[in-house]
Amino acid sequence: MAHLPGALFDTGIVRGVLMRRLIWLLVLCVTSVTACHPGPVLNTGAKPPSVGGTIAGLVTTADATVAVPSRKVTATETTAGSRYEASTAANGGYTIQVPEGTYRIEVELRAGEVLAKQPDPTRVTNGDLDTGRDFVIAVKPPGSTAS
Repeated sequence: MAHLPGALFDTGIVRGVLMRRLIWLLVLCVTSVTACHPGPVLNTGAKPPSVGGTIAGLVTTADATVAVPSRKVTATETTAGSRYEASTAANGGYTIQVPEGTYRIEVELRAGEVLAKQPDPTRVTNGDLDTGRDFVIAVKPPGSTAS
């Protein structure tokens, strides 16, 4: 490349110096970004209990069209005895979110009432939706000793 009269420096040399500086600047930027990253996040603390699942059902009378609202439904874990409660809605429905385990489910009865139907113990695993855990409440026959 020819030099122009009066030129103080060669443009090829300038271009080479600028490219080297640009490369060094890029290396510096990449190094600083990676050096500031703390690495993977390690959580060594206590783990929360498993999510478990949901127990759901209806509380009705012998006439399935008659719902029983505002009754307490209790799911009791059979091993540890942990209790989880819900109240029935206007339609007699209830849902209870529980951790994994096996549960005995009970409904609140009032004077003169007996259970005509109740769910068997229910095994809940992670992510389960256990529906159909229904109760049927009947009127205690006169002279009955059933509780």
